[in-house]
Parts: sequence; C-alpha cells; structure tokens
Amino acid sequence: MRVFEIMFGNSKRRNIDKEIEANLDALVRFAYFRVNDRAEAEDIVYEAVLRLLENSGNVDEARSYLFRIVYNLIQDKYRKDRVTVPCDGIDMPEVDENDKLDQEEINRINRLLDGLPPNEAEAVRMNVVDELSFVEISRILGIPQTTIKSRFYSGMRKLKQKYFGTNL
Repeated sequence: MRVFEIMFGNSKRRNIDKEIEANLDALVRFAYFRVNDRAEAEDIVYEAVLRLLENSGNVDEARSYLFRIVYNLIQDKYRKDRVTVPCDGIDMPEVDENDKLDQEEINRINRLLDGLPPNEAEAVRMNVVDELSFVEISRILGIPQTTIKSRFYSGMRKLKQKYFGTNL
C-alpha cells in the first residue's frame, strides 16, 4: 500500500480533501441552524473535520461522516436543551425579489416546524433546509432510511395541515 501511495499519491486523501472543501459551507450552515452562533458552528465543523482526518482510513463516505459528526457534536453539546435557529437567521445567497418569501411567511413556517415532534422536524429540516438525501440523513442519524422517510412524510403532512388549516 505504501509503495502505491508513493507512486500515485494518496488519492483517497485528495478525495477527502475535495469532500471537505465541497461541503464546508453546508456543514457550517447545518451547524449554525442548530446552535445560532457562527463561531460555535465553525468550531464544531472544525472538530468534525479533524475527526474525519484522524479516521480517514476507516471512512468510506466522507460527506455523510462529516454531517454525522457535526450532528453528534451538537447533540452532545445541547443534549439537555435543544436549540434551533429560524431560517431567517441563516446567511442565504441572494434571491430574486420574485422568489423571496416575505418575513411573515418565514416566521410562520418556523413556528409550524417548531410545533412538530422533534424527530419529524429534524427530518424535514435536514431534507428541505440542509438539502440532504434520505440516504444521507439515515447515515447521519444512524437509523433506517424507511424511518427517516416516515418521519419526513408525517412531518410534511402535519405542516401542510397546519399551514393550510385543513385536514388533508
């Protein structure tokens, strides 16, 4: 193995470096959404990256591993009182005026999300806000993909009912 690395370089390490670079902003946003402090979010992501680099030989899926470590670090830190940040507190790219939700709608959706059971709200946030696939969420949370889908669809159904004020 060492001869291969000397001859061809450590391509696995280069791939991990690319994964870190490609996902850094999403990881910070993911952490910030949960801790409401940019410096704290960056520290958590930094710790996750260090852990990935320490265990890179045992990691097959760097993106999922990073999100799982960030998630676990946040859970460890805030196990007693879960903290979430409304979507309006996140630095989002500029959007065309026609596509912007007004502030009242953002606040309403956040209140509705906060009213869901925590497991369902987390599944919805991870899929919709963090743009993670069900497979990635399953790996991050360490639970079956079918459970994630069930929580997501149940949460979305409840959100629609509350949002539109109907029994869909």
